[in-house]
Amino acid sequence: MSDYYSPEEAQDVFLKANEAYTGGDFARAREGYEKLLSHGRGGPDVLYNLGTTYLAQGDLGRAVLSLEQAKAQGGHAPDLEANLAVARARQVDKVVGESAEEEFLPRVTAATDGSLVAWTFLGTWVGALLLLLVLRRMSPGRRMAVGIVMALLFAVAIPSGALLAAHAYVEHTVHEAVVLSPMLVARELPQPGARSIFEVHAGLKVRLLEDSGRFVRIRLPNGLEGWTERDGVAKI
Repeated sequence: MSDYYSPEEAQDVFLKANEAYTGGDFARAREGYEKLLSHGRGGPDVLYNLGTTYLAQGDLGRAVLSLEQAKAQGGHAPDLEANLAVARARQVDKVVGESAEEEFLPRVTAATDGSLVAWTFLGTWVGALLLLLVLRRMSPGRRMAVGIVMALLFAVAIPSGALLAAHAYVEHTVHEAVVLSPMLVARELPQPGARSIFEVHAGLKVRLLEDSGRFVRIRLPNGLEGWTERDGVAKI
C-alpha cells in the first residue's frame, strides 16, 4: 500500500483495528492504529484508541503518551479522562505535591480553550476598533450608548489578549513528556557516570527543561529535577 491513505482506506483500517480490539486481538489493533498515524491519518480518536490498546497490553508509558496526545489535540471525552485515571493509578510513581507545585500559567492555559480565547480576542478587538472608527460620525445622542458598548468590548479584549499571549508563551516554552522506560535513572549531571538523584517509571508525566547530547533535564510535578536518557522519554 502507498504512503497515502484515502479517507475510505483510512476508515477501513480504523474499523478493522476497532474490530480487532473488540475481539481481544490487541496486537493487531495496535498495528492498525499505528499504521494510521504513520500514514498521516491520526487524530484524537485514533490516539485515544491506541492509548486504550496500550493500556490493555500493560504498556503504561505509551498508553499515557497516546492518551495525553489525544487530549492535546482536542479530545475531551469522559472515557479519555477515565482511562488516564486508570493508567495513573497503575503507575509506580506517586509524586507528592503535584497540584501545589504546578506553575500558574500552565494551569491557567490548561483550564481554558485556546481557540475560544483567540476568537474572543479577535471578535471583541475588531468590534471595538470598528465602533471607534464610526463613533465620530454619530450624533451626540447615540455616541454615549456606542461608547459604552465599545468600552465593554475593550474590557473583554484586553484580558482575552493577555490570556492568548499566555497560551502562545506556554505552547512555545513549556514542553511536557511521558516516561516510556520501565525504570529511568535521573542524574545530577548529563553524564552516564554522574550521581543518581532519583528514579522514575513508565507513565509519569514530566516537564522537559533542556537537553545536552543524549540527555535531557526533566522536572517532576513536585519540582524535583535531574538529567536522564533522552530515549527514555517521549514528548507529548
